[in-house]
Amino acid sequence: MKRIGILTGGGDAPGLNAVIRAAVKTAVNEYQCQVFGVKDGYDGFLMDGGILPLGLEEVRGILARGGTILGAANRGNPFARKVFRRGKPITLDVSDEIVKKIHKQKLDALLVLGGDGTLHIAHELCQKGVPIIGVPKTIDNDIGGTEVTFGYDTALNIATEALDRLQTTAESHHRVMVVELMGRDAGFIALNAGISGGADVILIPEIPFKFEKILAKIHERAKRGRKFSIIAVSEGAKPAGGAQTFSRKGDEIYIPRLGGIGQVVAEYVERQGFESRVTVLGHIQRGGTPTAFDRVLATRYGSAAVRLAAQGKFDRMVALNGGVVTEISLAKATTHPKRVKLTDDAVVTARKIGIALGD
Repeated sequence: MKRIGILTGGGDAPGLNAVIRAAVKTAVNEYQCQVFGVKDGYDGFLMDGGILPLGLEEVRGILARGGTILGAANRGNPFARKVFRRGKPITLDVSDEIVKKIHKQKLDALLVLGGDGTLHIAHELCQKGVPIIGVPKTIDNDIGGTEVTFGYDTALNIATEALDRLQTTAESHHRVMVVELMGRDAGFIALNAGISGGADVILIPEIPFKFEKILAKIHERAKRGRKFSIIAVSEGAKPAGGAQTFSRKGDEIYIPRLGGIGQVVAEYVERQGFESRVTVLGHIQRGGTPTAFDRVLATRYGSAAVRLAAQGKFDRMVALNGGVVTEISLAKATTHPKRVKLTDDAVVTARKIGIALGD
């Protein structure tokens, strides 16, 4: 193994730089291997100056930095690259060009740090002969085959802190505070932040909710003299028999963007006579310094990915199972995304301590 590449795709997440740092240090110190960073996801292979050398000096001091020094691209799918030509949107398959550029770089391995979309693309590129190792990254914690993804713990801590802060203002003004959290189609952030942040109602995508159940919980608290309530809502939550709420519709270029369900819930509560405010935490959950847990996990993943590449085990993803960093096929990891199960201990616990889940 002489040359390896690293790219970060999809949305940013705390811990990406820690993975890059660990991979570079392991490759250089253990294998005397050259490392190259690819800018802006797969797009870097199509850009002039999109490939840059990464040595020990380049990764110095980035362990605690959020984001990614390589940049990322949410819409960088080489199998469906969406561009404008003469003012009109078209979709191009540039995967063969990407493969040629990868082989031109003479890379013995390519480490791909990403979520389900980025890793699915990685698996497809493996079928075209690209030697790829995947590293699971997402604040949503929705990638199959691993107990946890790096970035999730930091997002969870930020969401919990937000709920802590809203408790005092909610109680002072006798309001119902609705907090909309990220997570897409997985409710891990809202569920666990809601439990740790003392939410009274938690709404997640896996459990369609009924508005009257939310109101019943607020009434129950009011009768006990608790004139305020906290509602944690995952952006992908939806009412029973209804659809998810999107802040932006999809078109030929952009995919639909979830968002707005918090406002829907807050407006309903307001109409029932309870003063309500909504807070959309948004990308604050993605940014900033990663927690110690995410730094350690990201470092373990980055080093393990290089060791896996040295063994020639491609089309695989590093994963955490039973507290041990293991490996799983990219196909298996991306075929079955992880979701909150109704039998999960966190769900059972939430119900037992009196949190309403809207069903």
